[in-house]
Amino acid sequence: MSKEIEDHRVLNPSSNEPFDAVLARHVSRRSVMRGGLGLAAASMLGFGGAAQALASGGAKKTPLSLAFESVRGSRTDAVVVPAGYTAQVLVPWGTPLHDQASAWHEGLAMTPQRQAESVGMHHDGMHGFALEPSSASRRFVLALNNEYIDQQALWAPQGGPTNAEEGARPADESRTEINAHGVTLVEVARSADGQWSHVAGSPYNRRFTSATEMELSGPVAGSDYVRTPFSPEGVLCRGTNNNCGNGYTPWGTYLACEENWPNVFVNTGARFRDDARIGIPTERGRYGWETSAGDASERDGEFARFEVTPRGASALDDYRNEARTFGYQVEIDPYTGERAVKRTALGRFRHEGCWLGKLVPGKPVVFYSGHDARNEYVYKFVSAAAWDPVDANRPGEAYDRLAIGAKYLDEGVLYAARFEADGRGEWLPLTPKARSRDGRPLHEALGLAADDLAGIIVNTCDAADLMGATPMDRPEWASVDPASGEVYLTLTNNSKRTGDGSTATYTNDGGSLDEPGVGFATAPVNAANPRAENGAGHIIRWRERDDVAAFDWEVFVFGAAADDADNLSGLTEANQFASPDGLWFDDRGEGEGILWIQTDNGYEGVAEHTNDQVLAVVPGVLGAGEDAPSVVNTGNQQGLKRFAVGPNGAEVTGIFATPDRTALFINIQHPGNWPASQDATEPASGSVRPRAATVVIQKRDGGPIGV
Repeated sequence: MSKEIEDHRVLNPSSNEPFDAVLARHVSRRSVMRGGLGLAAASMLGFGGAAQALASGGAKKTPLSLAFESVRGSRTDAVVVPAGYTAQVLVPWGTPLHDQASAWHEGLAMTPQRQAESVGMHHDGMHGFALEPSSASRRFVLALNNEYIDQQALWAPQGGPTNAEEGARPADESRTEINAHGVTLVEVARSADGQWSHVAGSPYNRRFTSATEMELSGPVAGSDYVRTPFSPEGVLCRGTNNNCGNGYTPWGTYLACEENWPNVFVNTGARFRDDARIGIPTERGRYGWETSAGDASERDGEFARFEVTPRGASALDDYRNEARTFGYQVEIDPYTGERAVKRTALGRFRHEGCWLGKLVPGKPVVFYSGHDARNEYVYKFVSAAAWDPVDANRPGEAYDRLAIGAKYLDEGVLYAARFEADGRGEWLPLTPKARSRDGRPLHEALGLAADDLAGIIVNTCDAADLMGATPMDRPEWASVDPASGEVYLTLTNNSKRTGDGSTATYTNDGGSLDEPGVGFATAPVNAANPRAENGAGHIIRWRERDDVAAFDWEVFVFGAAADDADNLSGLTEANQFASPDGLWFDDRGEGEGILWIQTDNGYEGVAEHTNDQVLAVVPGVLGAGEDAPSVVNTGNQQGLKRFAVGPNGAEVTGIFATPDRTALFINIQHPGNWPASQDATEPASGSVRPRAATVVIQKRDGGPIGV
């Protein structure tokens, strides 16, 4: 989630032990004083898969290493990359997808149709889908999320939006903004000179917006929870919104993850407990789209649906259930024009992303997701169906990939994570018969019928509260080492941890865990917690045990400014960072890989030295031997390097590489005064209309990135 639209409310009412309190017992004071990671227990450290494989004997090989010098921090209107690299701007906001669409120019006035035919705004998570195996590294469909909008940039030709804060929004302004959200699919190709461009008019180019019709599938589909005037049967819905992190499946589909979707709705009356728990606004939606309702041009309640206050005799007389059609993982086939599907079995919350676990034939398919808000949870979905390699993606072939998606994503078990102080963890099943913390069946604790799995999914957050999951410091992106199965997760920050001995306060006038729909306003820490008011964030790592419900965890690195007193990982000026956000484990084969880390920083100690950045580390070589932890500490700082820096005002997000690893793709979101040209490293000489864009980073010699 971009810090630009971060919801600073803390919506979790749970009295479950916060992660930083668990961390306090897991970090010894003596170890912190040494300036190291502070996780000294041998049982909790050093399970990095590549490090252990390299240390275990057998044929010796040269370990993977980073072959670039850490770039200096930068605060300019330009992207900075290492010497010997180039950075090219690709498909910025407003790029026409079809020949008949309006060409971009600085003064282009956006309309609903123009925006629907162009690349959306504020790029975030993304992935590339090969069209043919032989050309996978030079031609593919780029799927990218368009998380939210910059109204000032969108409406710059007219001096800004109309009635942004109060009064009725013009219908066409609301439509244009709705069309700027969602997902963009666009074919891109590399020419012989190494330059990338989009293929205008490609049959693969299309948009999925906040107005596009989609299907509901899984436990919630067809239930009373999602019946609306638009779909009385509860099987269809309109739009996907605030898609932040992303995912992809081994059968060749894209997963767009709905994150800050609650804020586009409003409920001015009696709220469902899930509305309250998830944070539906009570005065006005973020963009006021609901105020366009009643316009003479409105069709099928296209604006009225954003006002979810119950007013009629039943759910078919108003849009009380509209928000319940959001908060899911959205599966898209990038190769066809098929209707997207919301997979409800993976839970309903503010999904930051959806990351595939280690894939093993004959075993269930696993996906991880974090709820990106303060004091929220980490989730795992385990499919009922076992993975069959025959279902793997076959680029260039036409077949029903969404039917395969239904096989793996519509039935399974959703779990929430509990992190124990001894470095162990437990996955808590969110099923009707699971026993809650007080021993009751979960359905009973939630006041639901014994077979109401749909109700548990709709109330995912309350269910995790009652099961005793561990509230985390804003779970953001995750990524999995496909060889070892180790999972890395960014915890970006949490400023709502109060001091030792303080008393928790609650939202919605709540006072205990048993009260549905309330959340923490503040939450205390214990005296030993090294990260109270955690402004810099950290990254954790865990490994699953053979038991599907058990795992072991450790802290991989703490964010900090180099001169912070609690710089627990010993970061230096060359690699200091805060608010880790984007994350990708870049598998380079033979059990080795690069972990790429992206930031969305508002932490002053680092922000005064550099803009948001991309860092790289090879986890498997951090440890000096079999007994040394493969985590970042004072003894291996050379292993964590700053690879790139974004322009002023921008978050660096979204990341993947071509299969041959000769091109790394990142996104620059909400820049202040960029891009000046197709060269991402060129600063603007004056003011430009800011445009989020994808950036392609390549070596001048055409070699693999980073090594």
